[in-house]
Amino acid sequence: MDRKLLDLLVCPVTRQPLSLLEGAGLDALNRAIAAGQVIRADGAPQRDRLREALITRDRKTVYRIDDGIPVLLAEDAIATAQIDGFPGA
Repeated sequence: MDRKLLDLLVCPVTRQPLSLLEGAGLDALNRAIAAGQVIRADGAPQRDRLREALITRDRKTVYRIDDGIPVLLAEDAIATAQIDGFPGA
């Protein structure tokens, strides 16, 4: 993802800056998705594994990146509290 774009992006709900989700966090998230344990903010299950994602500064919310495009919709957000073993700050 382009660094200039990343510097401009914020969470649509909390207005916190976003950063790329690192490998350990992405692995934990994808394990939980594969186990069917991840529910998005709209109540729908997240079925597809993520190749890239953004995370809020407080590490409570994840937004997926689809084909290099950040999906910053509040209803598609993923709360990290539901993910066992998600790495903290």
